[in-house]
Amino acid sequence: MKIDYVLNKFNCLIKRLDVVAGFLVILAVVSVISFVFAVDTVSASDEVKGKMNIRFSTWHVPAGADVQKLWIPMLEEMKKRSNGRISYTMYAGGALGKGPEHYDIIKTGLSDMGYATLSWTPGRFPLTDVLSSPIVCPAKWKGAEAGMAMYDKKLHSEFEGIKVLHINNCVMAHLWTTKKVTTMEDIRGMKIRSPGGLQTRAIKALGAVPVFMPLGDVYLSMETGVIDGVVTCPALIKAFKLYEVAKFGVPTSFGCVSEGLFVNQKFWDKIPEDLKPIVEDVGRNAYKVAGIFDEHWYEDIMAGFKEKIEITPLSDSEQAKWDDAFKGMLVEWASELEGKGLPAIEALKDFKKELSNVGVGFNACPY
Repeated sequence: MKIDYVLNKFNCLIKRLDVVAGFLVILAVVSVISFVFAVDTVSASDEVKGKMNIRFSTWHVPAGADVQKLWIPMLEEMKKRSNGRISYTMYAGGALGKGPEHYDIIKTGLSDMGYATLSWTPGRFPLTDVLSSPIVCPAKWKGAEAGMAMYDKKLHSEFEGIKVLHINNCVMAHLWTTKKVTTMEDIRGMKIRSPGGLQTRAIKALGAVPVFMPLGDVYLSMETGVIDGVVTCPALIKAFKLYEVAKFGVPTSFGCVSEGLFVNQKFWDKIPEDLKPIVEDVGRNAYKVAGIFDEHWYEDIMAGFKEKIEITPLSDSEQAKWDDAFKGMLVEWASELEGKGLPAIEALKDFKKELSNVGVGFNACPY
């Protein structure tokens, strides 16, 4: 009898547990449905109000000029013009991925909008490499004007499935080394970090050895002698404190990377129609809007290096030799692309014309 009594009690307990478990499952399902409904309700509410939050991505260091004086002011201007309907969340310093990954970070929707360095993915934007030619450009707003003219004429086919706000060449890159360079003979055999694009070919054309590595690795590599120098723009010399290891500078222009500002296509399609013109107008030449990376900024930052770096311009005759080497490099590049059916010669001619419209020289153009 005692055994039967115990078994009956046990069965009752099991039934009660089943009821409790069933109740918990139902409660969990209801909670999930409520959460999804709440999220959908918030999203729908935001859509009705015409609000949007931009998840912005860049590999630029959070405390650097690019983030603090360009991207944040640009996004704040969008917010201002939209009367607060546009907000943003900043993901800087490679928070979402490494530098070369940023184009795909935007295109796949990991972020909604962001900056990407196109030259860091060799071969992916072959004709757009024309923007990284050895030009004399001290202001990014000029690069954006010429870059978008080139996008409209020749380069748009390389950017399918993504919204382009602007593409441009960066401010001209110079040569920064641990040993003094005054002639082409001095640079022969040196290991020089290249940002990619046509800078890699330009370094080779001078007889040096291009090395590709993340900018974050350059300081230690120069300090320990792994590389002898770097080709990059003055802003990144300052941002990464490379003036502490680069004791010499040659202010001739290697051009610089091709880059741009992009929006995920699906995100763009969902932006309220009355906000799209604001995003386009502000983003098309963010450098003008923010008032940064212009001629005065370039002059100021170069002047700030005088006590840190020995900067030695090339003589006129030596500069002519370097320009000739760059011309030969561009002829070779154009020939390779023409062989693949890409109008590289025409692109060089068009780029020279668009640059002249904004007062930028292209002495190394062979056509």
